[in-house]
This record gives sequence, structure tokens and C-alpha cells, in this order.
Amino acid sequence: MSDDLVSATAGDDELDAEASVRPRRLAEFIAQHRVRDQLDLLLKGAMGRGTPPDHILLSGPPGLGKTTLANIVAAELGTGIRTTSGPVIERSGDLAAILTGLAPGDVLFIDEIHRIAKPAEELLYSAMEDFRVDVVVGKGPGATAIPLDVEPFTLVGATTRAGLLSGPMRDRFGFVAHLDFYSAADLDSLLHRSARILGVPITDDGAAEIAGRSRGTPRIANRLLRRVRDYAEVRADGVVTEATARAALKVYDVDALGLDRLDRAVLRALIESFRGGPVGLSTLAVAVGEQSDTVEEVCEPFLVRAGLLARTPRGRVATEAGWAHLGKTPPSGTMQGDLFARDA
Repeated sequence: MSDDLVSATAGDDELDAEASVRPRRLAEFIAQHRVRDQLDLLLKGAMGRGTPPDHILLSGPPGLGKTTLANIVAAELGTGIRTTSGPVIERSGDLAAILTGLAPGDVLFIDEIHRIAKPAEELLYSAMEDFRVDVVVGKGPGATAIPLDVEPFTLVGATTRAGLLSGPMRDRFGFVAHLDFYSAADLDSLLHRSARILGVPITDDGAAEIAGRSRGTPRIANRLLRRVRDYAEVRADGVVTEATARAALKVYDVDALGLDRLDRAVLRALIESFRGGPVGLSTLAVAVGEQSDTVEEVCEPFLVRAGLLARTPRGRVATEAGWAHLGKTPPSGTMQGDLFARDA
């Protein structure tokens, strides 16, 4: 078997595992209790009236269940779902083809909807409000707009950057929800459920250990569970215990707070190379050999949320907690105290 085929097979297995642990109904969806109750009312009300529910906008950080909720909406309604993403829709004609192919009551899920092209976004306005699109045929003075009817549908939009959505787009959603990070208790329940589905024996302490390193994100929790399962089956007795989870996550470079290799590299460069800062983003990215976008969008959000790093007008600064996490003491005479005092 070729290396490419092995890699593809492994990737398919990961996708199958991810799909198998995804809840398929609202009753199975763990956490996000407020959003779940609101969606339940929205969907049951629409089904009682025999009409498609209002369009739904889901915002929040990656990995919290926006795609899962979109599929649940279709399952609860008993309709089909068409899935696409904002960056894929570059022309209004691409969107028109998708919209005119929908069956009555279908769900259209657009991930990263804030990245949809402007011409397509403007076409989407009339489709959302009037279930109609105008397709322009030809160019220049001879161009003709042909109106096409669209079957009634429900748009579910997902975004990690709600602030980048235009006002007219946001206003056309009848239900807007923000997904929050999961609590440790919710992640613990999620891990026990996933372990049952995957057939992985897990102890309460083992689930708690993984939950504490999952950054409040179910996608990360499920990924770590699969890696710990591998370790338990190969180097232990197959049971995910606290000791097994700790040993496995040490192998995979995930520390007690959930920081991975790149997170620690950013924090270590900030502290060891720049005495805790302040330092600019591009300089910090060069120091760890990564792109600025990767540092800013992948590493920094959790480092800031964990209180290990702060963004100031003069650059990135390591906090006292960041120094302590690496087992170091902030040197006297750094600029950090003045920066924090100024921000306060």
C-alpha cells in the first residue's frame, strides 16, 4: 500500500470518527443550553405552522459546534441540507446555481459566511427575504436581469468573525446565537458520551484530565480522546485513566493548560528572547518560524484567554501567569508594569 493511500485512509478514519461522535438531535447536544432551548422553540414553532423557520446565524470560535447545529436543524426539520462555505462562493452565479437547486424547506449551510463575495452577498439578500434571485445575462447595455423563483429555504450561516458581517446581512437573520466555550463539566459529559460511541473504556479521572486540557472546545476534546485511546491501546491496558491520559498527552506535547508545541514556542520566545515584551506580532512570528496570521489567529486567542499573554498598544507582553507557566520569574525593571498600568 502506498504512503499516499495510507495517509488518505488515516484521514478518512479521522473524519469517520469525528462524524460518529457528532450529535444528530438537539436532545443529544451537550452544553450551549440557552442556544439549544432557543433553537428548540424556533424549530417547533415553525414546524407547527408548517413554514420554514427564520434564517439562523451562529457565531463563535472554531470547534464549538456550529456545523453540528446546522446539521441538527436539518435533521429536526426532516429536510435536506446543502453545505458550502463563503470563500468558495466567488460569483453571484455560483450562489444562484445553489439556490435554484434547493428543494422546498431545505437548509442551506454557509460556513464562514463573512467571507462571501460582495456580489453573491447582494444576491443573497433577495433570496433570503423574497425567495427570488435576479440572474443577469449578458454585459453592458444589452444585459438583462432574469428573475428566478427560489423554493422556501432556511439559511444557516456560521462565522468566527461576526464583526466582519455587514449590517444588511446580519439584519436579515431572524435568529442570531453566539456559542460560548464549554465548561469543564460539559466537556467531561461530552467525553464520556464520545468514549461510549467509540468503544473506549474511560474513568472519571481520565475524562477530567482530558477535559482540563481541551481549551473549552469539544473538537479538541474529541481529538485528544482519540490520541489518548491510541496510547492506551498500544502502551497500556486499553483503559483511559488519569495516568494514561497524562502520559499520552505528554507524548503529544499538550501540557496541563492545553498549550501545544507552537503555543509554548510563542510564549517562550516572548519571554526568553524578548524579556517578556513588548514585541510586535511580525517579529514574534519570525522568532518562532511561523506566519503572522498563524500566531495571531491560532495561538494568541487562547494565550490571551488563559491570561498568559496580553496585547497592548506597543506590542505583545507576557503576563505574570505566562512567566510562571514556564517556571520563570519576571526580571525587575521590565516595561510590562508601566504598560499594564497605562492600559488600566
